[in-house]
Amino acid sequence: MTPLNRRDLGLLVLRVGTGAVLVAHGTQKLFGWFGGGGLEGTAKGMEAMGFHPPKQSAMAAGIAEAGGGVLLALGLATPAAGAAVTGNMAGAVSVHAPAGFFAQSGGFEYPAFLGFTAAAIGVMGPGRYSLDHVTRHRFDGPWILGAAFAASALAASAVVGKRAKGQIGADVDPGSEKDQGVDTLED
Repeated sequence: MTPLNRRDLGLLVLRVGTGAVLVAHGTQKLFGWFGGGGLEGTAKGMEAMGFHPPKQSAMAAGIAEAGGGVLLALGLATPAAGAAVTGNMAGAVSVHAPAGFFAQSGGFEYPAFLGFTAAAIGVMGPGRYSLDHVTRHRFDGPWILGAAFAASALAASAVVGKRAKGQIGADVDPGSEKDQGVDTLED
């Protein structure tokens, strides 16, 4: 029998704790659990925050959080899970950034922390107490790490850029159709 490895045990605790928080947030978005708005409520919120199309944005955010959280907790496909959560949190940071850093004033502290934590786990790997270890790292190879984080960075840049473009358009032309509730961005 092998003795417990403190590093691997610490990674297990970090993965499970972070994954549980993400699952809770994701299921709020997808199913309305834990006092969340569900898909419809989240879609309305996404639209108000400038994410288009709103329902697909709500679904993507919920899946990235809930699915990424489950995978992180299990230590399965860890680089892809970490990358998905990191990209999703980049979108959340873009929403909260105007309020500054600290969460108590609506700032981006909390989503940034979750994003950095998920990125660190994705880059470091899940440790010995994980399904990636059990599967001999079939879903955890170096090429997956690079591909997952590159794809996540590109997707997050596109989504945040599209949102910023819509926000700028709304700021520049206050009498536009956008202010009257008509979606003028191409979906």
